[in-house]
Amino acid sequence: MLELTPVQVAALERLAARGFAIVAFPLYASAIGVRRGLFAVLLVPVEDGSLRLLGDPCYLIDGNLSVRVTRKGRPTFVWKGRELEATPELLTELERFAAEVSALLLPVV
Repeated sequence: MLELTPVQVAALERLAARGFAIVAFPLYASAIGVRRGLFAVLLVPVEDGSLRLLGDPCYLIDGNLSVRVTRKGRPTFVWKGRELEATPELLTELERFAAEVSALLLPVV
């Protein structure tokens, strides 16, 4: 079980207050999942007592974290043989998701 610092708890509370769900992804038991809509990201505690993103935020396919790859010259989200084209609209939404998560992880002074 993770022991979280007050700064980490406060960051998770800010995320929850903005409509993000704190979730578990069984394949990443040592990370904290954050999800809103069809997007998710993994967070990990760091030594300074804060949280940081583990890898890139991603699109969820069947509730699972996908990987963004290039197929036939086009960005595509992939998970276990399932594919979804990463349209400009989806990529813009993903960027907004990532920016909002990152901003909410910053400590409030």
